[in-house]
Amino acid sequence: MSRQIHKSLAAHEPPYAVAFAALGDETRLALVQRLSAGRPVSISELTAGARITRQAVTKHLRVLERAGIVRSQRWGRETRFALDRRPLHDLQVYLERVGRQWDETLGRLKVFVEE
Repeated sequence: MSRQIHKSLAAHEPPYAVAFAALGDETRLALVQRLSAGRPVSISELTAGARITRQAVTKHLRVLERAGIVRSQRWGRETRFALDRRPLHDLQVYLERVGRQWDETLGRLKVFVEE
């Protein structure tokens, strides 16, 4: 898919789809876990001991930032990244709602099959 088409489709995605897409990568999930400590962290701190380059980490952080999961702030010469827990909470609420809908649907199916 061309970059232009991908950008056009991404502009019309529901907010949950963007967040799930951002979290659908194991490197980004690992970054979210590292940022979950609660304090802003620099790229240097995030790449310490990692097998991934600073450029790759920056790219992944920008994806998370566009999804609203991570926010960045300049501190002098460096940029620090912090986790924004609100989108994750929103995803949790969404998944709980979908789970209840499925439970209700399966309950109705069970009643229908048992009749």
